[in-house]
Amino acid sequence: MESDLPGWPPSFGPTVLTAILFKNTTMETLQAASIANGQVAIGDQMIAELAARLRGPLIHRGSDGYDEARAVHNGMINKNPALIAQCRDVADVIACVNFARENKLLVAIRGGGHSGPGLSTCEGGLVIDLSDINYVTVDPDERTARVGGGATWGDVDHAAHVFGLAAVSGIISTTGVGGLTLGGGHGYLTRKYGLTIDNLLEVEMVLADGSFVTANENENADLFWAVRGGGGNFGVVTSFLFRLHPVETVVGGPTFWSEDQGADVLRWYRDFIKEADEDMYGWFGFIEVPPAPFIPEHLHGEKMAAIMWCYTGPKDKAEKAFKPVRSLGELSFDGLHEAPYPAIQSAFDALYPKGVHSYWKGDFVQDMPEESIEKHLKHGFNLPSPLSTMHLYPINGAVHRVADDATAWNYRDVTWSMVIGAFHPDGSRDAELERWAKDYWEDVRPYSAGGAYLNFMMEEGDQRIRDTYRGNYDRLTKVKAKYDPNNLFRVNQNIKPAS
Repeated sequence: MESDLPGWPPSFGPTVLTAILFKNTTMETLQAASIANGQVAIGDQMIAELAARLRGPLIHRGSDGYDEARAVHNGMINKNPALIAQCRDVADVIACVNFARENKLLVAIRGGGHSGPGLSTCEGGLVIDLSDINYVTVDPDERTARVGGGATWGDVDHAAHVFGLAAVSGIISTTGVGGLTLGGGHGYLTRKYGLTIDNLLEVEMVLADGSFVTANENENADLFWAVRGGGGNFGVVTSFLFRLHPVETVVGGPTFWSEDQGADVLRWYRDFIKEADEDMYGWFGFIEVPPAPFIPEHLHGEKMAAIMWCYTGPKDKAEKAFKPVRSLGELSFDGLHEAPYPAIQSAFDALYPKGVHSYWKGDFVQDMPEESIEKHLKHGFNLPSPLSTMHLYPINGAVHRVADDATAWNYRDVTWSMVIGAFHPDGSRDAELERWAKDYWEDVRPYSAGGAYLNFMMEEGDQRIRDTYRGNYDRLTKVKAKYDPNNLFRVNQNIKPAS
């Protein structure tokens, strides 16, 4: 091939030429980035070949911005992938999947990067970063949203709210749509409208063999069943189609009670939320009051029992709906107010920014006998840091009206999804915070239902995953064997393919 660049020898083929010109990558830095990964060494030519297939940047050790690109939300995670492909479209994703499979590379999929155990990155492998596949297209007539695999829930809220609509999501708007959805998804609208996966109509995804498929109730129905709660085990989801709901302005906010009222508040909440109208959502937590300007200064730093509310019913009925709350004990702080739904859904974003060190433990909970309340009080008011907390998220109501085997998510009969979260701004107290979370979890574990919400688990072993899926586990292994028989997608809460 003759070069059309003056002074360039004809021996420079398109692959090497692209490697030199592509995104300011030089041969010297490519050679410096050469890595070994298990059975195969990734050299400069292979890296150049992948870079030439991509529209988005390919970042590697030695690249400018590598440390920023490899960082995930949990500052406790410090992994060094060999390559980070910032994909711009489905073609980029297909190229990455094929490259990883052909070269036996460990591969991790990153959407929002919020995975507690750091399963959106890997050591020495390829990260397929979907952050730039970020779009939300709302159809207000059909009340649906088509969402790119790299979008966050804040992106969805922004696009849907202008039409008076909302999606079922979590309580932190910076969370990625992909990870939360594939793990099941629950939040402020769950008692009324179900889990996020109960409102998922379709996905588009790239499979381990590089093929691109659509999965819904009619097309690849077994795959659609599996991705609704089965995590990232089955492929790379590049788009989601969600059902939206008419939610615009809500009444909600935090209510706080003093430590000496904690037991009474928890007992009341335990009974109240089981029977409350489904327009009423509230999660219970033990907290250290943050120094927020809208909270009285004398409460800052106090350990308190809190309930965060979101009421989606008629505004003229809100005062009556919250009368039992305001009549409970001596309320230290009443933060209830009318607000746009996205404001409630993003209220905790600033408290948990990217880089905070975190360790989580979770469980599903059916009921709370008196003995378990005593255990909660023991640990819940002994928080090891200002951001550490325990939350009980109600997942009754609409969730209970779906059969256990209708989706991969199996715990349709429980009342709460519990998370114990230890958080600190830096790594100086990681061991201490992890020990607190584990001790708390082990004490209340005898009162749990067995498994846990996938998105509240660290890397806890194969048996824990089996417990989480119960009777659906064997079916999931068969779907895994069909769509990913060699377990290419294993950097996740892994379901091994049936043999």
